[in-house]
Amino acid sequence: QVQLVESGGGLVQPGGSLRLSCAASGFTFSTYAMSWYRQAPGKERELVALITSIGGTTNYADSVKGRFAISRDNAKNTVSLQMNGLKPEDTAVYYCHANSVIWKLNFWGQGTQVTVSS
Repeated sequence: QVQLVESGGGLVQPGGSLRLSCAASGFTFSTYAMSWYRQAPGKERELVALITSIGGTTNYADSVKGRFAISRDNAKNTVSLQMNGLKPEDTAVYYCHANSVIWKLNFWGQGTQVTVSS
């Protein structure tokens, strides 16, 4: 069955770093674009970062440019989000997402909590 399992969330102080990982299984990972979304209480879920299936193109929300970096390892079926210079406003549940335009399929992970606070 399809699975997207996030890990690496937790509590970190402002200015700190955290690395989120997403392990995928049950589908052809290398053919899917992968993204990280986040949702804070009372706010809409927003796209944080995206990486194409090959990995040659990435896109970031303006609020995280220069601080976050998305990467993928198709050999290991994983996608990661390196988060540096964390701010309290980065606090949210972060979700891993897979999308295939060709197959018209998409999958969501269960989410992992990131809390930035002193």
